[in-house]
Amino acid sequence: MTPKPAGPPDGGWGWVVAAAAFAVNGLSYGLLRSLGLALPDLAEHFERSAQDTAWVSALALAVQQAASPVGSALSTRWGARPVVMVGGVLTSLGLVFSAFARSLLHLYLGLGLLAGSGWALVFAPALGTLSRYFSRRRVLAVGLALTGNGASSLLLAPALQFLLDTFGWRGALLLLGAVTLHLTPCGALLRPLALSGDPLAPPRTPLAALGLGLFRRRAFSIFALGTALIGGGYFVPYVHLGPHALDQGMGGYGAALVVAVAAVGDASARLVSGWLADQGWVPLPRLLVVFGSLTGLGVLAVGLVPTEGTEDGWGVPLLAAAGAYGLSAGSYAPLVFGVLPGLVGIGGVVQATGLVMMLMSLGGLLGPPLSGFLRDKTGDFSASFVVCSSFILSGSFIYMGLPRALPTCRPVSPPATPPPERGELLPVAQVPLRSAGGADSTRDTTC
Repeated sequence: MTPKPAGPPDGGWGWVVAAAAFAVNGLSYGLLRSLGLALPDLAEHFERSAQDTAWVSALALAVQQAASPVGSALSTRWGARPVVMVGGVLTSLGLVFSAFARSLLHLYLGLGLLAGSGWALVFAPALGTLSRYFSRRRVLAVGLALTGNGASSLLLAPALQFLLDTFGWRGALLLLGAVTLHLTPCGALLRPLALSGDPLAPPRTPLAALGLGLFRRRAFSIFALGTALIGGGYFVPYVHLGPHALDQGMGGYGAALVVAVAAVGDASARLVSGWLADQGWVPLPRLLVVFGSLTGLGVLAVGLVPTEGTEDGWGVPLLAAAGAYGLSAGSYAPLVFGVLPGLVGIGGVVQATGLVMMLMSLGGLLGPPLSGFLRDKTGDFSASFVVCSSFILSGSFIYMGLPRALPTCRPVSPPATPPPERGELLPVAQVPLRSAGGADSTRDTTC
């Protein structure tokens, strides 16, 4: 038998996996973020309210995240490669089916259920596999993969508006179905990797495969609660940032520009945040609190800034607020997945990724319809963004209960990093650890 490597290779084929995860993220979340531009056309065609059409994106997002533990469990049993390839086929079929919809129910089934199920099979296995390939540069690699969201939004937002103007929403969905079929070759690039921290045998029961035992760990439970609350507001701009710009008097391409500006800030901040987190200057849980709070304030700014947009104007205040939101949300995203190996160990990172996606689905299912409901009642999205920002700020407050999230009582030298398969935030024996330089290092103690 080939011996398992002592730890992640921290490079090599891992960069190919990062490129595949980049494309997977772009064709899942990037596409979901841009689909909000099609909601006004759907509402006009079917003569339904903004709340009713918001359920199309909300169901796709909720199913994608709620079923993510299933994708993680299947990849734990059969490997990420075949699971992601099947997910790409399902996603493409869902978009093609939706192109022939005769009612909103058909869109709920096509985009919400079928395409959402396909997305559930691709994201968590791809990102979990990527985390297994890196240790020292893990958050940077995750941040690089997650820039696919912003890069895809930057390209798809104006492209989708062009497709809507040229071919209508049916033609646009049909072409997007062809584009998302590229998820299948991305899955073929996810080469399996065996590590010393892996379980000796695959889980025997469905509950064990889902990783529900991780909730027995206090730190992971705190992280899960905070992430679920943040999910209640984090995805609202994905769906309603474009419609909000249209409500403020900006034209179709002006609204696409707002989405694109947020996407550029999002993509650039993910790389910077990943590099910053890997330097070890600030503990990851502390960075989660800071950037989670800034994301909440960014969503609040999007809802409250005065708008000067017209059909021929640029709406500079809204563009600035969207850019600030993109920078803060992009900085937060890689930290959510980068901290997981430290909380659960490298052997449970794929299952933990699926569980986190499921918890965020609770907010993803609540946030966009609530936002659409408030818009129908108040006439614009200002109240929607204010309410959703409160969810994000509340979740950031919960993060303060994580280990090393708050400043220490006294300055201490940083601890030596435990083996990556162990998890640097998991409880370990209170003994001195010898750093690479030879000097003893003491553990960080909280106030």
